[in-house]
Amino acid sequence: MPKIDTQLIAPCGMNCAICSGYLAYKNQPRFKGVMAHCRGCRPRNKLCAFVKKRCADNLKLLHGEVNFCFECDCFPCEALKRLDAKYRRDFGMSMIDNLVEIRENGLEKFLEKQHHKYACQRCGELISVHSKKCFNCDEIKSWKG
Repeated sequence: MPKIDTQLIAPCGMNCAICSGYLAYKNQPRFKGVMAHCRGCRPRNKLCAFVKKRCADNLKLLHGEVNFCFECDCFPCEALKRLDAKYRRDFGMSMIDNLVEIRENGLEKFLEKQHHKYACQRCGELISVHSKKCFNCDEIKSWKG
């Protein structure tokens, strides 16, 4: 069973290992230019592509003063709430819930639970939160499927 790299958990609580952009980067190089490829927020020094510049707590995230948004006094801020609402509605996943779980149970327990939740039943690789497809087994035509 492949292990999820801790660097793939963005400060906002996104598990980049289950993002279509990361899965395309990792598994589908032939889609380069057709589908967005991403190495993950932390590995490409973006910290968090969604929330970083909108950090309500004196830009602590932008300045590297916090590792995860739950460390901010403003958690959850309005920017994170908006992002979380979109992901809850469109993809059935909550970044705020992810962050609460990391805070309460630790990153390693969170990663174990994520792998179990998003593992492909056929090959064990991770499926996309966006399309619910495995980039290793399924035919992938676009970011959402």
